[in-house]
Amino acid sequence: MHDGVRVTSPARTWLDLASLLTVDELIAAGDSIVVAHGPDFPRPKAPLATIEDLRRMVAAHPGMRGMKTARLALSEIRVGSDSPQETKMRLLLSRTKLGEPVLNHVIHSSWGQPAVWPDAAYPEHRLALQYDGAHHSDPHQDKLDSKRRAMTQRLGWTEIRVFKHDLEGEKPFVIEKVRAVLQARQRRAEVPPAEFLG
Repeated sequence: MHDGVRVTSPARTWLDLASLLTVDELIAAGDSIVVAHGPDFPRPKAPLATIEDLRRMVAAHPGMRGMKTARLALSEIRVGSDSPQETKMRLLLSRTKLGEPVLNHVIHSSWGQPAVWPDAAYPEHRLALQYDGAHHSDPHQDKLDSKRRAMTQRLGWTEIRVFKHDLEGEKPFVIEKVRAVLQARQRRAEVPPAEFLG
């Protein structure tokens, strides 16, 4: 009950949407329900429901309309995506040979303190992805973003800024952005040290 009105739970509302949304839209809705951030984040966040709550809801209503969509979406819902665009970025990358980026990864300073919170990351490559929406054009936010990029670089990571237009079209440019950085790193790793060069 909310203010005397009977309402459905977040998990049931998500399941009700399964007959109205596409699989990717339902994944984004699910991400927004299960999103959580731990104590290492500037603003810890508790989920409206867990992925297990969604699983139980699906299991309890096998005959509902949209069940195929719900099951497909459930397999790709992850904890840590703060917006539909971040979900879209993750899905685009995870469905390529680049593999799925990690959400809720924290980059720590040399003192072991939380320092940078990328929207997604490839930790093994020290690659941080930051989705910059429209509000990032604000001068104050731009200064904060510049500080974040500088800190990321000082800690030995590469930051890729991703914008809305990078996620659009048949061949979204975000894939090329990430691939180019990873290929450049691989080429540098293959170059022998100077003392071994003739």
